[in-house]
Amino acid sequence: MERVNRILANETFKENMLHLQRLEKDRQYCRHGIDHLLDVARLAYIEDLEKGLAIEKEIIYGTSLLHDLGRVLEYTKQIPHNEASVQLAKEILPECGFNNEEVKRICGAIAAHRDEKGMLDDGLAGLLYRADKKSRTCFDCLATKTCKWSEEKKNHLIVD
Repeated sequence: MERVNRILANETFKENMLHLQRLEKDRQYCRHGIDHLLDVARLAYIEDLEKGLAIEKEIIYGTSLLHDLGRVLEYTKQIPHNEASVQLAKEILPECGFNNEEVKRICGAIAAHRDEKGMLDDGLAGLLYRADKKSRTCFDCLATKTCKWSEEKKNHLIVD
């Protein structure tokens, strides 16, 4: 997990996470801090193990840590966060030792992580999509009544 630890220590990653924390300081709905990113990584990795998909742990964690980083650019420049996250990932991943093929694979999953077709995908994009949605604790959220998510999307159970 050396390369994942390099992501955590990467200046661009740290600056954007700090900026995101400030931007979401007063956000009443789900936030996108390190807790969320690690929840997504852990849920994706558990599913990977349960289904025997054999996707490398470092790839899962790297993808999960970067999938929402572009929220800063979404808030400040109105760039959709999946597109902005890909831009940032293309900068960060090579600096952290990921090769071109891995960067392409991770960026593909990040780009698709908002696409509902991901629910059925058995690859990295599907893992990310499902883990991202399952990471939300709607059943215990004080803002659930005003949340823009439909009732069908909300997590009313710990596991489904």
